[in-house]
Amino acid sequence: MPQQFLLPDLGEGLTEAEVTAWLVQPGDAVAVDQPVVEVESAKSIVELPSPFAGTVGELCAQVGEVVHAGQPLLALVGADERVAETADAEVGGDAGDVADPAAGGAVLVGYGAREAAPRRSHANEGRFGRGRSATAAPAEPREPAVPPRSSEPAGGGTQLIDPDRRSRVVSPVVRKIARDAGFEASSIAGSGPDGLVVKADVERAIAELNAAAAPAPQAAGPARVTDAADLRIPITGIRQIIGTRLMRSRQTIPEATIWLEADATPLLAAKQRLQAATGQRYGLTALLARFVVAGLKRYPALNSSVDDDANVIVQHAAVNLGIAAQTPRGLMVPVVHGAQGLGTGELRDRVAALTERAQVGDFPPAELTGGTFTLDNYGVFGIDGGAPIINPPEAAILGVGRLVERPWVVDGQLVVRTVLTLTLVFDHRVCDGDVASGFLTWVAGCIEEPLLAL
Repeated sequence: MPQQFLLPDLGEGLTEAEVTAWLVQPGDAVAVDQPVVEVESAKSIVELPSPFAGTVGELCAQVGEVVHAGQPLLALVGADERVAETADAEVGGDAGDVADPAAGGAVLVGYGAREAAPRRSHANEGRFGRGRSATAAPAEPREPAVPPRSSEPAGGGTQLIDPDRRSRVVSPVVRKIARDAGFEASSIAGSGPDGLVVKADVERAIAELNAAAAPAPQAAGPARVTDAADLRIPITGIRQIIGTRLMRSRQTIPEATIWLEADATPLLAAKQRLQAATGQRYGLTALLARFVVAGLKRYPALNSSVDDDANVIVQHAAVNLGIAAQTPRGLMVPVVHGAQGLGTGELRDRVAALTERAQVGDFPPAELTGGTFTLDNYGVFGIDGGAPIINPPEAAILGVGRLVERPWVVDGQLVVRTVLTLTLVFDHRVCDGDVASGFLTWVAGCIEEPLLAL
């Protein structure tokens, strides 16, 4: 009987994932550990390998459909079953009666594969389109939720995007760029080896689409007022997860907020001297992370979480420092695990690697779990200060504002200094204001006297 590939347990309490792309189609031969589907969970986008070998008999979910753990993703049939189904169908029999549930035997990988029947693609419905059951075919083609975009010029020509085309796509980045533009990367012809779709192909398609969609010049005349429709954006995927976690934080954590301004002029001078002496670049976030780790060693109560079920405070031995990062997928918090055992240079390298990966947002699940404290440098967006929301199950988060020149009193003299604002939001169940204030003043002291920590 057909083997069903079920959505596995994704760990960390994740019970569902959204299908973002299929890497195989009905009729394709599949080997053990061959990637067959790309799914997006609350943590990351991953390709899932098949635990079985055989021939794809059915895709049990559409692109954009949310599948829960334990639900089938696809069905694989063995070679003998595929041959029996094909022979029975040719004589008008019911293919569903051919497979014997008690039948055994070895699975012959790739044997009996036949060309897949043409199947209408609904790629233009996008990730937010409604999925439909893979077992019930509609009586007649349904209009897609979003009209397909075409690069066909006004004077005629060949349509660039073909919904029935199945070009080979490997890179998740290429798929995402195409999907954000309103089409599937597999629907265009690839220029890579064996027709592989590469980034340049997608960029070329987007450019031609934009050129075709450009409005024609209008003759001068009175301005026309058109009615614009409201844009309705479903809250799904990572945006839904972000909202759920932030709501949980506000509803369950009795938070308190304190802030302090610090003179960062000495830190900037030390940063320049450090770079000149080592020949290596040190980012401001990496140095602040070094101060935070040192502060958490002195004030470990802030490196805690609350177990609501047991009604206990769990004070963590390891400092797993989360770095809040804005990515193309939304706000994510990758984690530097074991930061308490890293030197300044090692911590700088780990933070730099996370910052670089944030440009794409393709963090593996292991890098997005286990955080015990978060550092949020929103000053890079030109913000002086704010009150960040605690990332549960953590108990505190430190926000850092932008560097700005201000008048400052130094040794009784009014001078211009570079100042930033530190904001600490903490769970009042794990500590009181004295501990939180001690930690914040310690970090500010490191900024004003960097040699204390460096």
